[in-house]
Amino acid sequence: MNIFEILMLFAAGFLSGVVNAIAGGGTFLTFGAMTLGGLSPIVANATSSIIQFPGYITSALAYAKEIRADKRYAILLGVISALGGLAGALLLISLSNASFRALVPWLLLAATAIFAAGPLLKPRARVDEHAINPVGIGAQFVTSIYGGFFGAGMGIMMLAVLGLATGGGYHRLNALKNFISIVIAAIAIVVFAAGGVVSWLHAAIMVPGAALGGYSGVWAARRVPQAVIRALVVAVGLLLAAYYFFTG
Repeated sequence: MNIFEILMLFAAGFLSGVVNAIAGGGTFLTFGAMTLGGLSPIVANATSSIIQFPGYITSALAYAKEIRADKRYAILLGVISALGGLAGALLLISLSNASFRALVPWLLLAATAIFAAGPLLKPRARVDEHAINPVGIGAQFVTSIYGGFFGAGMGIMMLAVLGLATGGGYHRLNALKNFISIVIAAIAIVVFAAGGVVSWLHAAIMVPGAALGGYSGVWAARRVPQAVIRALVVAVGLLLAAYYFFTG
């Protein structure tokens, strides 16, 4: 690995932290940088989970009060999501790189569409926040399988699904989403590490960049319109999808 590749990876990690802090979608950048740099899609996808993980923890810590207040739902949804995340991660490592490579452009298109539709998928508050919707629980299980398998766009999907599952205001659902993201990512990371599909060198380069970018993203969030960042992330997603379609 030469100095240019190291700088590119660090920059991708930094920018992923910035866009995650503003609008989400940092996985597009980390996954894209690593695959364009020569990593196989499976290893790049698995390593991206590690790069995003510290951000999930800090976001959950910021919502510690809300998570404690919703401990019952957090535990229930966490167990269901752990099972789904485990299934998704095991499914990923069971595939060959060629098989996963064929899925990548379609996954990127789906994730880009979900990300672009994010403003339209805002969860709706329900009157009764103490009831739980079995359909929503099932949808969360499916979402967690996707999260363990690929993950891009998972947060937006979860906000919409948790609105169906438990209801409540945005901050309640965002707190649950951040907690569940830790669970899914932690399970996936254990599976990926045990399966030997993580590039720890790439993670070591990109995690500090992502952490710095997450801090800087707060500054950028006050100055750059979220719509601009969202448009840039969508453009990156479409370009990556086109790249994998035409080079497959």
